[in-house]
Order: sequence, then C-alpha cells, then structure tokens
Amino acid sequence: MELKDTVGLVTGGASGLGEGVVSMLTGGGGRAAILDLAGSRGAQLASELGPSAAFFEADVAEPEQVERAVNAAAEHFGRLDVVVNCAGVSPAGRTLDRRGEMASLQTFRRTLEINLVGLYDVCRHGARHMARNEPGEDGERGLIVNTASIAGIEGQSGQTAYAASKGAIIALTLPLARDLAIWGIRVMAIAPGIMDTQMLAEFPPEQREAMGALHLFPKRLGRPADFARLVAAIMENRLLNGEVVRLDAATRIA
Repeated sequence: MELKDTVGLVTGGASGLGEGVVSMLTGGGGRAAILDLAGSRGAQLASELGPSAAFFEADVAEPEQVERAVNAAAEHFGRLDVVVNCAGVSPAGRTLDRRGEMASLQTFRRTLEINLVGLYDVCRHGARHMARNEPGEDGERGLIVNTASIAGIEGQSGQTAYAASKGAIIALTLPLARDLAIWGIRVMAIAPGIMDTQMLAEFPPEQREAMGALHLFPKRLGRPADFARLVAAIMENRLLNGEVVRLDAATRIA
C-alpha cells in the first residue's frame, strides 16, 4: 500500500500516538480522518493541516457515534484505505488496595468498552467501507492497525483493566485477519512499550528519565513518530498480516 493518496482513519487522532500517525499520513501525501472526542484538539489539528485532514467527533464507546463518524469520514474523502486505532484509556488501581478496598467494577467495564469493544466497533465499520475498494496489488483493499501494549503480555500491578483490554486486542489480531482475508484486508497490532505521550506528560522529569531507562536500547521513551514510522512500514509491506509487533526497545518488565 502506497502512502501517497492513501486515506486513513485514526481514532485518538488528536493527540499522542494517533496524532503522530495523522502527521505521518498527511506529511507523506495521504489524507487523514481524525476521530476523537468533542473536547479534543481534533478540529484545531485538522485546521492546521488543511484539506488533507478532517475532524470527526466520536466517543468510540458509543456505537451510534462510531457509525456516524466512520460513515462521514468515508463520505468526506470518498473511501477508506487504512484504519489505525489509537484511542484508549489507562486507569490504574489494584484489585484490592492496601486498605482492603476493591477496585471499581465500573472502571474495569468502561476500560474494556473503550479499549476493546470500541476498537472492534471501529474495525467492523472501517472494514465494511474498505471492502468496497477496488483491489490493488495482491488483491489488497485495506489495512487495520490496532494499538495493543506490552502490558497485554506482561501487565504490572494495578493494570488489571488495562492489561486485560490490551491482551484481548492481541488475541483479536489473528482471528480478525482471518475473517477479513477474503476481502483483501490485512490486520496488524503494535504493542508499544513506554511511550512519551500525554499519559506521561505530568510526570516529573526525573521519573520520565527513569522510565525511559527501562528500555534496553535505546535508553529513551518511545515517541509518536516511532509508532507512526512502524505504521508506515506495515502499510508498505503487504506480507505483514495477523501479527503483533512489539515497539519497546527490547523492554521486558519483571
């Protein structure tokens, strides 16, 4: 899949990893549908990028909003070629804290609704539009790239909700690729390590530096541009399908 003239829909596209992908798409001659919350800077980002980008408001946990936004994006640009799911939340809390208080079931459920159910909803709507594309080389019609996490493989204390949602995304990758293979749509997942996004923005510099040092090499936090470059590589290599790629500088957290 060539980057130039490609139309990508990016959830969580107004900040962090999603914004990195939006910048990669538009900077490479493609177009980007930014799907994010009403209170995000999605409209501002689209205005800054010009006609190659457009903002579509949606909470991925709300099925009606997802359907409306994906349909509007496909209509606006005439088609969809790539869906990159970056929207997500990462609440923290032990199942039983040191006072014996239980974690919130509502928080656990909401995390799964956003990170997993909402992601799958975007995938199915995006696939419906991509299936209408004229097949390109090798019969390819589209690509889905989902954001997992190394927490889905080796989650830490306090990450039960987040790790469960990301582990499910990892498990989803191969069967979803099998489902969509007849339509010429590939499915991949990226499992980032410790990334320099808004989730870490409020951490003090010394703590951010210590977290970056957990990476084996290079000793720094991952950047949205690192993530975006991997998405671009997946787009270009059609043999990549049904796989989860770790983007973590060889980090293995005990």
